Amino acid sequence: MIRLPLLAASLAFASIAGPAAAGEIIGGVYAHAVDTPFTFDTGERGVDVQIGVRSAPIERLGFLGKPQAHVFGSLNSEEGGTDFVAAGLSWKIGAGPVYVRPGIGLALHNAPDLRIDPATRLRTDLGSRVLFEPEIAVGTQVSERISVEASWIHISNARLFNRDQNPGIDMMGVRLGVRF
Repeated sequence: MIRLPLLAASLAFASIAGPAAAGEIIGGVYAHAVDTPFTFDTGERGVDVQIGVRSAPIERLGFLGKPQAHVFGSLNSEEGGTDFVAAGLSWKIGAGPVYVRPGIGLALHNAPDLRIDPATRLRTDLGSRVLFEPEIAVGTQVSERISVEASWIHISNARLFNRDQNPGIDMMGVRLGVRF
């Protein structure tokens, strides 16, 4: 598996952004392969630990609502579980202490290229190495520098890269944000 190189690549990218461009460090713990209407069972289990950075709002993208760029790595606790790095944009929507944060990005993962469930004979691989990474979170600003978010992250190919199948994986958990 390429667990350490995936995390190293994520952290290297995060360090390139540097403190001046990064708005906050984010990290969380997620249930891996949660059963939702957007996925079917890949046979994976475990817990994901995620760490990354989120930029300050990007003023130049004001016409898009000043999104924040994010990059993070996700390591699964189970041997053979899917690890990934993701990068994309998210929007913090809300004027008070409680907000919603939708986001979209791309993920690069290390799951097997071909995996078949022996019981159902269905393919459970993710269909392509690059996946879409939509997410949504509900959060609160605990203090001026600290936020806590309950979030859902989905990775899948949306049947764009492989029309034969698209199991996807959903992760649900809690993450902490600490502003620089």
